[in-house]
Amino acid sequence: MLFTTQFAFPAEKENEQHGEQGKDLKTEIKEYISHHLKDSHDFSLFSYTKENGEHKYVGFPLPVILWDDGLKVFSSSQFHHGETLAEVDGQYYKLYHSKIYKTDAEGTINYDEDHHPTNAKPLDFSITKNVMMIIITGLLMLWLFSSLARSYAKNNGVPTGIGRFFEPIVLYIRDDIARPNIGEKRYKKYMPFLLTIFFFIWFLNMFGMTPFGVNVTGNIAITTALAILTFVITNFTGTKDYWMHQFNPLGDSLPWYGKIPLYIILVPIELLGLIIKPFSLLIRLYANMQAGHIVIGSLIGLMFIFKSWIGSPLSFGLAFAIMLIEVLVALLQAYIFTMLSALYFGFASEEHDHGHDDEPELAHL
Repeated sequence: MLFTTQFAFPAEKENEQHGEQGKDLKTEIKEYISHHLKDSHDFSLFSYTKENGEHKYVGFPLPVILWDDGLKVFSSSQFHHGETLAEVDGQYYKLYHSKIYKTDAEGTINYDEDHHPTNAKPLDFSITKNVMMIIITGLLMLWLFSSLARSYAKNNGVPTGIGRFFEPIVLYIRDDIARPNIGEKRYKKYMPFLLTIFFFIWFLNMFGMTPFGVNVTGNIAITTALAILTFVITNFTGTKDYWMHQFNPLGDSLPWYGKIPLYIILVPIELLGLIIKPFSLLIRLYANMQAGHIVIGSLIGLMFIFKSWIGSPLSFGLAFAIMLIEVLVALLQAYIFTMLSALYFGFASEEHDHGHDDEPELAHL
């Protein structure tokens, strides 16, 4: 899998510096990398160009689900990768830059002064490539850990088969992430989420390194959704002490009239931290995975630019080295997201001892 790549560049014909449509080779490579990073309405494994110039795609279509004066369901094969229009119930739809627009029978796209499409966009609930991989990963996790649970039940708590590989990871998340950061008293209620989020991110990161060409965790919408889950769980399970710290961070260390000028600055900072924490989660995961794909794609693209016995092997070697690093990054990003989530849960579930009224500052610490 490390020797294969999720990037496929078309072979050049007559001109070594220009693609099929007279594009500069560097521009064409950039477009292919950009295309790889985007979601799509079909599951394309790879593509190639025939001798007659026909572009051939290998993959399978996915269902397109639109809401436009009623439910519209059809196959993405009608778009033929954006080359044709889809006609459903007398309405015409066009796939343009990975988005679906409503058009006329000629497929006209209208633009504003900033060259942005002004055509109406129906609500899109389609099963895209990223959604498909999320479903596959979810089913894989369900099967994997259901099998692990059954092996525990049959063998008196001793895992068998592949469960022997995953058991130490589960125990590590429990004993080295959840317990130290959340506490012995409350860590159990957060364990299902922590285990799910760790393996979900890890598996998707690893799928992104395969020739399937999926970039789920490099999609900011996906990382935002994961960060929102952490944000919601953190704040909805927060204790009274957690919320008191947000609005009264100094506690009883100062009289109320002394805290007013300080709280004009401190309270907004504390409330801003509620948003910054999940934002840092989503940006970190998104940026690292997106950057990894861009670097690997760029290094592979250099082989088509150098076309020499020195430059091409060097580019391949660098790309291979980055792929090895990405294996570590895929696991590391899942660990960091899980660790920080556990840390935020620990802040939210923390309780202070209020039994000693004569030592409020010590109890707060």
